[in-house]
Amino acid sequence: MLSINGVKYHVQLQGVGQPVLLLHGFTGSMNTWNTFIQDYKHCFQFISLDLLGHGLTEAPIDPDRYEMQKAAKDIKDILIALNIQSAHILGYSMGGRLALGFAVLYPEFVRTLILESSSPGLEHEGERLSRAHSDAQLAERIREYGIDSFVDDWEKIPLFASQERLSNGKKAEIRQERVSHTSIGLQNSLMGMGTGSQPSFWSELKEVDFPVLLLAGALDKKFVQLALKMQNCLNRCQFETINDTGHAIHVEEPKIFGRIVSEFIRGRN
Repeated sequence: MLSINGVKYHVQLQGVGQPVLLLHGFTGSMNTWNTFIQDYKHCFQFISLDLLGHGLTEAPIDPDRYEMQKAAKDIKDILIALNIQSAHILGYSMGGRLALGFAVLYPEFVRTLILESSSPGLEHEGERLSRAHSDAQLAERIREYGIDSFVDDWEKIPLFASQERLSNGKKAEIRQERVSHTSIGLQNSLMGMGTGSQPSFWSELKEVDFPVLLLAGALDKKFVQLALKMQNCLNRCQFETINDTGHAIHVEEPKIFGRIVSEFIRGRN
């Protein structure tokens, strides 16, 4: 555990080579990256962590503590504590939004940026207000009915429909990960770092001057369109669509995911 800005973070270092920071999605944990780490720990040094309110990292009571800028500063201070001057930053979904926010705020720490099924947030204030209201309703549902009931509904949303094809063992593993968090942690993550709460980083994309890899599953049509739009705003961008795959590429097609990401990183040395 690392004590960072008053919060105890669960952080692990594994492997040898260039540092790669891994940021998981909402209801996930560092364990979501286990296959990728095992396959490539001979090539890269992986820094994995449980984000605020997730896994074994503490869940502060104040939703404001989860704000994107504060979470990004935590990431910076974790790298400093580990004596890592810069890293390849890889984020999935919510972790991708945080990865982009971190890269915009602290570009000197970024070698490359890899965004899996992610976005720069919502461009317009009206959209953000509407989404913040939806996120608040979700948070209230967690508070009122508990984690298990929330996850029952969460895993049925269209975003995760393609995960029905996973083995029963893998589905059970994902469910266990989703229900392992505290109620207050997930509530505050939605309230403080949900898509409706974070700032839009669309206008900052044109300023990004390090290599960026965008990944989207072909079945995840919303995020394919978002990635295409992002690609048009970025100067040094590679976009890969993975056929017959949904939102969680690293879970649904771990070998393809690992090959694309590792080749991208190696090709930028």
